Amino acid sequence: MQLYGENIFFISLAVILVPAFILGYCEKPLKHYGMAATVFFVVMTMKDKPQALLYMLCFVWYEYILAQIFLRITTGEHGSRVAYPAFLILSILPLTLHKILIAMNGNAGILAIIGISYMTFKAAQIIIEISDGIIKELKPDEYIYLMIFFPTLLSGPIDRSRRFEEDIRRTIPREEYLEMAGNGLLKILLGMVYKLAIASVFYLLMKKFGMDHTLISAAIYMYTYGFYLFFDFAGYSLMAVGTGYLLGVKVPDNFNKPFLSKDIQEFWNRWHITLSHWLRDYVFSRITMDLIRSGKVKDKLTIASIALMINMLIMGCWHGLTGYYILYGLYHGVLLVLFEIIRKKSAFYKKHKKDKWFMVVSWFVTLHLVLVGFFIFSGRFTRGVAFLLRSHGLI
Repeated sequence: MQLYGENIFFISLAVILVPAFILGYCEKPLKHYGMAATVFFVVMTMKDKPQALLYMLCFVWYEYILAQIFLRITTGEHGSRVAYPAFLILSILPLTLHKILIAMNGNAGILAIIGISYMTFKAAQIIIEISDGIIKELKPDEYIYLMIFFPTLLSGPIDRSRRFEEDIRRTIPREEYLEMAGNGLLKILLGMVYKLAIASVFYLLMKKFGMDHTLISAAIYMYTYGFYLFFDFAGYSLMAVGTGYLLGVKVPDNFNKPFLSKDIQEFWNRWHITLSHWLRDYVFSRITMDLIRSGKVKDKLTIASIALMINMLIMGCWHGLTGYYILYGLYHGVLLVLFEIIRKKSAFYKKHKKDKWFMVVSWFVTLHLVLVGFFIFSGRFTRGVAFLLRSHGLI
């Protein structure tokens, strides 16, 4: 069974969500039913790959034991500053090895674990917040439930542990649950339209008109792939969020009309929101504060630029260590740095940023910068460059 990809999944989901709705309507706790539903879907998804299921369970237990050990050895309000870097590295080590193996061999072997990128960021967030003194207790059932929660297992959204735990521990009043369930059902239906209908149209157009080695074909590919990627990913995210709602978990939204963004910073506040906010909170802000405290860099713009480049490079590497993913991260890092410079230094920008004509032009430029980024992300850009070099005998 493929999550959000096969008829049998949607039939099973409809059957599973009926008892969840009844429990929610009767103001009964949904935690244990949600856990049972998660176990069912995880097992059904990986029933033909029992080794992969075993590897995933080992990974989750590894991360839990790591967090528990770190929790026990932390001292003081901010935890052990000596142990923290080592435990954070150990937490992201399986994902790092996973990415390296795929880049080298095209196969991650025993680390080919479904949802490992998203589970790793959840695990790393817990390590970071233990070090900050925010998390003081971990319950094994709740930790495992957070990690493998089936609506978000495959491709997010990336939930935060404390927010997730608050949801699963509470009994939701009937009126609130009915509103959640209604919104959840609408999100699921809209997600199905996005992913199964609209995304499919753009995919067919891309395959039919965008695969030749011509500039026109490349342009068609850029537009159709960009919109296909949005409707496919946003559709999945809507279904994941909606399913979470029906199970009593207010999974955070992941998209907010990103193609209406008028600058690249706004785009990252609208696109893959849980990833960009995770990076903002646990990478960008911490690099910024470390640079300020060190006193080695005085200029605020330089500090922001360094933090943005590292932030987006990590984002690219998180997707994969293939060249086009790294290039995608660097590309967006450069765009964000350039926008930061324009925002802080340009008198023209400050004068006209609220003018309607300027906002229209900014939207148009931002849209195409984003689509070029997706063109890089798809790998088509690097393949096209390689084709041109080969055709001219340069490689």
